[in-house]
Amino acid sequence: MKNNAELKILLNNLTKLHPKYIDLSLNRILKLLEKLENPHLKLPPTIHIAGTNGKGSTLSFLKQILMKNDYKVHCYISPHIQKIEERFFVSNKIISQKKLINTLKFVKKINNNEKITFFEITTAAAFYLFSQNKADFLILETGLGGKFDATNVIKKTLINIITPISLDHIEFLGKNLNKIAEEKLGIIKPFSKIIISKNKNTIKKHIKKTLKNNKNEKFFFNSNFKISKATNKNFFLKFQEKEMRFRKPALEGDYQIENASTSIIASLLLKKKGYKITINSINKALINTKWPGRLENIKIKKIPIYLDGSHNIEGAEQLNFFLKSKNKKVWVILGMMKNKNLIDFLKIIKNRIEGVIAIKIPKEKNSFDPHEIFLTCNKLKIKCIKQKNILSSLNLVENNIKPELLLITGSLYLVGKIRNLFV
Repeated sequence: MKNNAELKILLNNLTKLHPKYIDLSLNRILKLLEKLENPHLKLPPTIHIAGTNGKGSTLSFLKQILMKNDYKVHCYISPHIQKIEERFFVSNKIISQKKLINTLKFVKKINNNEKITFFEITTAAAFYLFSQNKADFLILETGLGGKFDATNVIKKTLINIITPISLDHIEFLGKNLNKIAEEKLGIIKPFSKIIISKNKNTIKKHIKKTLKNNKNEKFFFNSNFKISKATNKNFFLKFQEKEMRFRKPALEGDYQIENASTSIIASLLLKKKGYKITINSINKALINTKWPGRLENIKIKKIPIYLDGSHNIEGAEQLNFFLKSKNKKVWVILGMMKNKNLIDFLKIIKNRIEGVIAIKIPKEKNSFDPHEIFLTCNKLKIKCIKQKNILSSLNLVENNIKPELLLITGSLYLVGKIRNLFV
């Protein structure tokens, strides 16, 4: 309990260092990293992932594959679902709370009250941790964007992965998909292999155009590798004129097969470089990979529930396909941040759901008020009930609505609150 309180105070103090105005640059973190003796230049071979959707799942599949082949792996992710320690995966283990506290204290001291964003200072802490502990690989997930993301201070990568791109964080990245794609492509380093996951054809064309003069070897989904077919238990991946059979991932949703295929291609490219990777290990990894908050099936009060942190158009489209496959009467508990596109999100799933229970995400000032969600649902002619909190929503579901399936979605912050209460 003492550590919990200390960490909470420390994290709060770090947020107070946030600059009044944010300029998109790497200057703040580079200044801090120099004071820390440049740990970002002392990292193991790195795989860097950017994109809007699927980054976490892709990273998780790849992490499992490497660990199944007895490699030590560092990972850095954001945001976390339940606790900040989840962001720091050091030599095959989530960092201990005590170790994280000591590291953040040290980095905060070195920073000496200079203005810096929370993500920048925690990223610097991550690089310091990774430089102090041995590993065979680092898998790095961008926080926001690519070109000016704090993780992009690294100088070289083995592989760069671009996952599906959707409209998100438009206030920082640009108001159209092409601009957002260009920002994401900013992580690409010379001599690295580039893997482009499944994207809409218009984005794919723009990416190809943008990378036209890039000399790196590129692998595009549906061009250089593709899923040729899938059964209930397996899927077939075609790559370099070979068709290989793999086990379907344990993670639900057809899109997870696409995320898995991206991770498999990365693994096969590592194998070509001389790293020990076996097909058997890949299959073991696929069926053992877990990723909380992505169509995660749980039970609360005998209610079949899926938790999903989707909050943008691409995420809504994935949910739509998933709900279609279930063919059940579905109610949704929905909480969403105000910087997300609520109306378009609901438009996509409206024909798959019976109604919405609108709530405010606990302790999140910038989440939609239930009444705002209610008004949006009315515009779309979606049945909507306002509730004060999570518990009252679940009681309503259990005692009155009794759906065949309950989906809790709209934000990873909401998913985290649910898991803190029940999982």
